Amino acid sequence: MIKSIPGGGNLSRYHDGRLNRDVVKIKPGEFFATTRPYVIATVLGSCVSACIRDPQRGSAGMNHFMLPDEGTSGGGSASLRYGVFAMESLINEFVRHGSARGDLEAKVFGGASVVSAIRTDVGGQNADFVVKYLALEGIRTTAVDLGGLVARKVLFFAEDGRVWVKYLWRDVNDTIERREDEYARALTVKPDPAPVELF
Repeated sequence: MIKSIPGGGNLSRYHDGRLNRDVVKIKPGEFFATTRPYVIATVLGSCVSACIRDPQRGSAGMNHFMLPDEGTSGGGSASLRYGVFAMESLINEFVRHGSARGDLEAKVFGGASVVSAIRTDVGGQNADFVVKYLALEGIRTTAVDLGGLVARKVLFFAEDGRVWVKYLWRDVNDTIERREDEYARALTVKPDPAPVELF
């Protein structure tokens, strides 16, 4: 199974010689799922990513969302920028390929307090949302690294579920904050609705 972002966008792919792996990089509002031995990479500030895997079927995927739900920004669109749609979109890929929710396991990362453009603690809200969502859906969580004040680079090894996390200190954190500020401001513009099939 290979899934790129909806809407015809292209995900960034490259070969990492040090890892000897092909890497797929996802940004806010994107997700990727596969049965191939990719490394799925992202950088998180206040955003959250869920790394989900079906160990029986060898499928794995990651999403990257900025807000827990539509109410946070006052928007009204079904979009992968929101946690509920990002989670359902990724999980639906597994369900379409034979997984039940109970077959899945998740590792969750991000939710740091790095964005000043949003006055509420969006990182904390994202973290709280993803933990509650997975519990409600009956998906076992095997690792949690949420909150704090530091951005993270996350590498998810699809073939075995390993995750490497690198903490990005202040000099890099400033770049992450600027990017997330820009993305947060862009959320005030409603995108075209993206339907999500709920199982």
